[in-house]
Amino acid sequence: MGHNEMKVEFLSKSENESFARVAVASFAAQLDPTIEEIADIKTAVSEGVTNAIIHGYENTEGLVEIRCEINDNELTIEIKDTGVGIEDINMARQPLYTSRPELERSGMGFTVMETFMDSLEIFSERSLGTTIRMKKLFTSLES
Repeated sequence: MGHNEMKVEFLSKSENESFARVAVASFAAQLDPTIEEIADIKTAVSEGVTNAIIHGYENTEGLVEIRCEINDNELTIEIKDTGVGIEDINMARQPLYTSRPELERSGMGFTVMETFMDSLEIFSERSLGTTIRMKKLFTSLES
């Protein structure tokens, strides 16, 4: 497959979440993923983008950047915001933890991303923002 990459930026509005899902899924299509793999990618991207919008920018407007890279049969997705950052990444990764309990969201965002992707890394600095890096390996290409 070789190497390919793309980058897209959009305002932190919840209506852009479906655009982000479709953009990443379309880019990933060149890896000939299964329907299930595409669904996994869309779910993980939704969670990452929603995190950036709700937690990163906390109802203010900012830019969310998504970078995707393909190296052979591996897809890397980075979702970046320049919002408030995460105080305690280890705590944030705990299932059911949420910094915004008033929103009645499940607090399962990182857990969902870890479940649907092969790896998840979180980089964050207070008031500088957060970058989530997820990877998925496609084995169907090797046959």
